[in-house]
Amino acid sequence: MKTRSTLNALIGIWFIIAPWVVGFSDQSGAVWSSVVFGAIQLIVSFGGYNKPGWGSWQNWVSVITGVWFVIFPFIFSLTKGEVWSSVILGLITVIFSLLNLGSNSNSKSKPTAVD
Repeated sequence: MKTRSTLNALIGIWFIIAPWVVGFSDQSGAVWSSVVFGAIQLIVSFGGYNKPGWGSWQNWVSVITGVWFVIFPFIFSLTKGEVWSSVILGLITVIFSLLNLGSNSNSKSKPTAVD
């Protein structure tokens, strides 16, 4: 779980710097969206670092930011390379966050005897 949270934090850092690295810094709406949601992603990834399970609001926020990363390049009409980067990293964010949410559910179940 800690590895997934760390990777989600790194994805957040990527979205903070992506407008200048990838080259859409001329679109102010896309820049602000990427930077703000990247910062949110970074903060909640470390906030949910040791908080697994469905009650972790930090991981839910991370799921929402991941979904936003998937749809935002289409809203701002970014180029093909920018779209793929955002969609792939957004899906990774969603998957890692959902895995973090479900990581505690297996540990709460009682083991059953196998005959």
